[in-house]
Amino acid sequence: MTLATKKLSLTVNDKAIDPVDVPEGMMMQDFLYEYLNLTGSRMGCGQGICHACTVIVEKNDGTLDEVRTCITGAHWFQDKKVRTVEGHAKRDASGAIVELSPIQQAFIENFSFQCGYCTPGFVTGATVFIDQLKRKPIARADLEQAITEALDNHICRCTGYVRYHQAVRDLVLKTPGLVKT
Repeated sequence: MTLATKKLSLTVNDKAIDPVDVPEGMMMQDFLYEYLNLTGSRMGCGQGICHACTVIVEKNDGTLDEVRTCITGAHWFQDKKVRTVEGHAKRDASGAIVELSPIQQAFIENFSFQCGYCTPGFVTGATVFIDQLKRKPIARADLEQAITEALDNHICRCTGYVRYHQAVRDLVLKTPGLVKT
C-alpha cells in the first residue's frame, strides 16, 4: 500500500521550501518534525487545545496569526509564510543565534518557564500579541485583560502563567508605542 501524496511549497523561517511530496492528510506538526527537522513546536494534546504546537503564519497584509499544527494539515500551509519557534531569534551567516527576539529575552529575564514544554507556544502567542499592539495600541488600563486574553488559550501544566504574563507586561510597557496613556 502506498500513501497518496501531494506537492507542498511554502516558506518556513524565511527559507523557501521547494515543492516536496507530502502525504495527503499529514498534519503540519509531523511535516515540521519529519521533513524539516524543526522540533521546537511541541506536540502536547494532539487535539488543538493546549497550543504548544502553534506557529505563526504571516498573512498577505503582514499581520500575524497563530495556527495550531497538530490539527492543521500540512497542505493548508501551501504558499504560506510560516515562522516556527526556531525562526524568532536573529542568526548570523553560520546559523548561530546572535540575538533573541524581544519576547524570548523577556521570558528569560522573568524565568517564565519551568519544564519549558509550553514555552514555544507562549513565544508564538506573545509575538502575535505584540504585533497586534504595534498596529493598534491599547489603553494602559486594558493591558492586563488583553494579556490574559492573548495567552489564555495556551496551557502550562507547570502553572507558569504568572511569569509569562509578567514578562509580556514588562515588554509591552518598555516598548514605545504599544500602550496609550
